[in-house]
Amino acid sequence: MACKEREYFSALYDVARVINASLDPCRVLEEIVKTVTKAMDVKACSLRLLDARRNQLLFGAVCGLSAGCMCEGPISVQESGLDQEVLKGNIIHLKDVRTDTDLKGRAKSEGVESVLAVPLMVQDKVTGVLKLYADRTLELGKRDMKFIEAVANLSAIALENAKLHQALQMEYDLLLAHKYRLDDN
Repeated sequence: MACKEREYFSALYDVARVINASLDPCRVLEEIVKTVTKAMDVKACSLRLLDARRNQLLFGAVCGLSAGCMCEGPISVQESGLDQEVLKGNIIHLKDVRTDTDLKGRAKSEGVESVLAVPLMVQDKVTGVLKLYADRTLELGKRDMKFIEAVANLSAIALENAKLHQALQMEYDLLLAHKYRLDDN
């Protein structure tokens, strides 16, 4: 097995391990962006989640970007052509961000040259966007793309599982509270 394949396999294993070890969405997202940044040898990685109305991408986690970018608020889908395309299920690879009006200013201040944006998919539904930021021209082969798609899909499934777990926990807590009220009467 080639060295890069071994690294991807190891990184995919790490992502799967984190997903199985925690139902805390924040921890899972943070580990995913750290693992992807290291495995893909890029400057940074961010993960944003689509809100319930499907008109904004909310901050999920980031690794490798400045505090200013990390504190940036929601991204309006309507104002971002790049994110609109990704939310249609397309992978977008910008080898030179200077050609994209959505990213040009921010990318320059962060020293980013290339961006890869990948949809987070659960079944046929896009739930967010995973972006990789490179400070060089990012050349990607089929194996690179398969790896990042696998991580994005695992991430989406993990987030869905965490949401379901939280909903069940809330329902359970409400049932317990109701039971104790009935027992007290």
